[in-house]
Amino acid sequence: MDTYSLFLLPFFGCVVLILIHAYFGIHVLERGIIFVDLSLAQFISLGTAVSLFLGKEIHDKYIYSAMFAVVGALILSLSRRISKFINIEAFIGVLYIFSLGASILVLDRTPHGLEELKEILNGNILWLNGKDLLQASALYAVIGLFHLIFRKRFFALTYEGQYSFLWEFLFFLSFAFVLVSSVHLAGILQVFSFLVIPALIGRLFSRKPSRILVTGWLIGLGVSIFGIIFSYGFDFPTGPVMVSSVSLMFFFLLAAKAAYMYRRK
Repeated sequence: MDTYSLFLLPFFGCVVLILIHAYFGIHVLERGIIFVDLSLAQFISLGTAVSLFLGKEIHDKYIYSAMFAVVGALILSLSRRISKFINIEAFIGVLYIFSLGASILVLDRTPHGLEELKEILNGNILWLNGKDLLQASALYAVIGLFHLIFRKRFFALTYEGQYSFLWEFLFFLSFAFVLVSSVHLAGILQVFSFLVIPALIGRLFSRKPSRILVTGWLIGLGVSIFGIIFSYGFDFPTGPVMVSSVSLMFFFLLAAKAAYMYRRK
């Protein structure tokens, strides 16, 4: 297998990740629940940790992760009600730190706990196989179509402050199922960066959802190409390379916009 062929599967994996996550990133940023992805992904990973502790087969990891995804979606669908009693970002932070702490405790009782924790956090998209990519693409396509059909309801939840427990639950449940697949493909760090940072960069230049989405897609694709080539060429873990790259791009563009706005005054 030549180098170009080796890059194809990871690249297409990054493409499907950025397509779906940049969309959810628009909702997450507008709702002001920035770390919901991180906490929900870590909560889902707790299900993975439990399956590893119980010595389940590889396909059982998805079952346990899906079970935790449903519970996590149910909890977060009540976030607007919870926000009446406590700052919702604080609640999401507690959910994250509980999930991480519990995962460490569970994995500490597995034969390769440290390695498994690193895999959950960092992933390794360079070793993505065709079957995983096909399954993830099919799942993302179904969820993307679902959100396209009912886009008015989901955008009403996010932009107009409307509340319906059913649609709120369906939003977080579909998001959670995306994360079940995404964390397996790329790890929590890359998933979080693809969710938040490309959409955040898009918001530097526009508040129109379609423009934010297109900008996020372009940024994500560029970072994916650079990250895969750099990590392969210099033998660095792919996830942290992409996280660092897209973060530095955000800082650079933020500074550039600040300088431009300052000069206009």
